Amino acid sequence: MTQLNFATAHNLDRLPPYLFARIDAQRDALREKGIDVISLGIGDPDMPTPEHIVNAMAEALRKPANYRYPDYAGSPAFREAAARWMLTRFGVEVDPTTETLALIGSKEGIAHIHTAFVNPGDYVLAPSIGYPVYAGGATLMHAHSYCMPMRAEKNWLADFSHIPAEVLAKARILFLGYPNNPTGAIATPEYFDEAIAFCREHGILLVHDNAYSEIAFDGYVPPSILERPGAKDVALEFFSLSKSYNMTGWRIGFAVGNASAIRALGTVKNNLDSGQFTAIQEAAIAALDGPQDCVAELCQLYQHRRDLVVEALRAIGLGCEMPKATIYVWAQVPSGLTSEEFASRLLEEAQVIVTPGSGYGPDGEGYIRLSLTLPDDKLLEAVQRIKSIA
Repeated sequence: MTQLNFATAHNLDRLPPYLFARIDAQRDALREKGIDVISLGIGDPDMPTPEHIVNAMAEALRKPANYRYPDYAGSPAFREAAARWMLTRFGVEVDPTTETLALIGSKEGIAHIHTAFVNPGDYVLAPSIGYPVYAGGATLMHAHSYCMPMRAEKNWLADFSHIPAEVLAKARILFLGYPNNPTGAIATPEYFDEAIAFCREHGILLVHDNAYSEIAFDGYVPPSILERPGAKDVALEFFSLSKSYNMTGWRIGFAVGNASAIRALGTVKNNLDSGQFTAIQEAAIAALDGPQDCVAELCQLYQHRRDLVVEALRAIGLGCEMPKATIYVWAQVPSGLTSEEFASRLLEEAQVIVTPGSGYGPDGEGYIRLSLTLPDDKLLEAVQRIKSIA
């Protein structure tokens, strides 16, 4: 029987292949051939989820009540735990009922926020180096993305001060994410204040992606944008348990902030998903309310790996900064090569997977991102392989 080849929506034609799906496919193809591949491409923690969280999940699985449909907005208990965590961690008060929303991972919430606020032909203001979903979500809404420039000499802070008037007139969301994936950059309180004032002036929703809030080094403690005066008037902030508690596969996070934005995002979710499994929410409560030593130990581990990789990369002549946060190192490619060319050479000749900086946006050209989610010996072996062709 001949299968029909259905025409897809036009917006799919404008959507580039998802960066990390492509990396997964390359890795799997080489491994199927028996090739020893070291992947530094995806930020997927290699350490197990802390035992007290797993035990909470096991207990929650034995509760028959948890097998039913979950609350769309998240269980009251989970939203209350998220609100407690915001108060304890940042000194920020959020109402668990009207200013807090459970997410099936922060990626889901970031994608759905476009559906809540962006119309065809509108603009989102996205960092010119950032998580691909910021721009991809706009494309799926038949909308446009305007790339806010990011430069090393400006500490990788997205510049929203020179956006054309015709773009501003149609701008609906401004995305920021600090600590930044992939550069590892951090933002100052003054920068957040400028962003809040800008969004208030132009009637734009400010979305801050704070997925790496807990992974920081050298005594640095990342803030919440909601700590800043007036932030809740214009801002929504996304948090994830993925990196902080080694829970990437669990798919749990939450959004907090502006009540009307929470309500709109909740309306989208009510119609498009059925909420996260309640047992996972109970495990997440154990993570948020429980001892945080596991997070501190994880930071120590990543700081050690960061030092190891940065020192090794500098020793072979690849320039890179010493990041104060995240699980990545942002390194310059050798002169004369593009990010894609260097990443391809590493894959083909050294069997090392890295992420080309250009995959995060136009200003990522000239850089690669390396993930720190491998043991020391594998990280050092990867750098030695890179040295062989760099």
